[in-house]
Amino acid sequence: MSRFMKTLATMAAGLALSASIASPAAAQANDQFVSILSFRVGPYGPSGVGIYGGFIDYMQYVNMKEGGIGGIKFSWEECETEYQAAKGVECYERLKTKSPTKGSIIHPVSTPISYALLEKTLADKVPLVMTGYGRTDTVDGRYFPWAFPLITTYPMQATAIIKYIAQKEKGDLRGKKITYLYLDSAYGKEPITYLQAEAKVNGFELNTVPIAPPGNEQGAQWQQVRQNKADWVIFWGFGVMNQTALKAAQKVGYPRDKMIGSWWAGSEEDTVPAGDAAKGYLSAAMNVSGKNVPLVADIEKVVYGAGKGNLQDKSKIGSINHNRGIVIGILTAEAVRVGQQKYGKKVLSGEELRWALEHLNLSDARLKELGATGLMPAVKTSCMDHEGSGKIKIQQWDGTKWNVVSDWIDGNRQLVRPLLEESAKQFGKEKNITPRDCSKES
Repeated sequence: MSRFMKTLATMAAGLALSASIASPAAAQANDQFVSILSFRVGPYGPSGVGIYGGFIDYMQYVNMKEGGIGGIKFSWEECETEYQAAKGVECYERLKTKSPTKGSIIHPVSTPISYALLEKTLADKVPLVMTGYGRTDTVDGRYFPWAFPLITTYPMQATAIIKYIAQKEKGDLRGKKITYLYLDSAYGKEPITYLQAEAKVNGFELNTVPIAPPGNEQGAQWQQVRQNKADWVIFWGFGVMNQTALKAAQKVGYPRDKMIGSWWAGSEEDTVPAGDAAKGYLSAAMNVSGKNVPLVADIEKVVYGAGKGNLQDKSKIGSINHNRGIVIGILTAEAVRVGQQKYGKKVLSGEELRWALEHLNLSDARLKELGATGLMPAVKTSCMDHEGSGKIKIQQWDGTKWNVVSDWIDGNRQLVRPLLEESAKQFGKEKNITPRDCSKES
């Protein structure tokens, strides 16, 4: 704990560091190139450091452990966006030409940037991967063939949280008051329609309270929470907003064990700086923390043992964000593996990678083979389903570490899917897109 606190206190010195520690040079003709639109500086930088560290560590691990996939090694280039949409577009335009086959996969790790790139990647035929973020109706591959919100989306996460709250309330939410406290951005607004639908179905009162970015001013909003006498708070924060919220909740006397954050508000970077104010706090999780996952332990042994790890601060190995980056790496590598099974052991093109991302089958058995059992849920995609899972766990901060307090919880698919399909259909109508016939896709 104390070591992590010291780490966070000195983090500013390392945030501007690029991925030069382990990043190969520009793509070669025999490399599978990956564009990394990173944010290691700015208000969200502390999260980005772990995420991109884990992502790059996994690609480095595959290169070192297997010699690449089918003899094809990964290369990558990182471009700093500071989580800003305009800079994200600039980085995309610069990196998209780096692959000899246009076979790059774009990982913005940013809802605003992914929105800005949605139509560009469609026009350029570059796969846009949004692992646990981004525009949610892109789950419908009929209208969004090049966009992949993998693992689970904000509506599925939000409705899974409602399921967990219902379990804690003995299955009855009638008359309960739930406040949705959110970052006033595309990210924060995504779940609102679905929470409103849940409120109608389950008979609870929903209060929506926005917080202006970056979220370091929240006093008035927490006064609203107290005045509304909220039974539960669903918290959709990111970056500095998260630790600020935990301290504000403590100040107004709101119990942290009645406060459930999104997975972007559930990392050590959110809880450690809040100190005692974070104890008991709950959050969603699309991946677990810890080095007890065999794959994470092996990455530390193989990559960091050889001095090629991307994290300057090794205490972050196995943290929520580092493990999340590893998950992004797994999805990327498995897409390449699936693509090679169909197209051969070569550098894959954008079209070939798009097909592979639509045919992922990361079963529990495959996760066990990777040493990643329990790290993430199983993922199986298709033309109709670019999400592939829809499940989360709930975790709780005990003052020093995250503990998982639920099994995998599926979101309310029956409620969410029709709304997503209607939204996708409307997008297709506005953009004059003829939907694909998924029955003919194979």
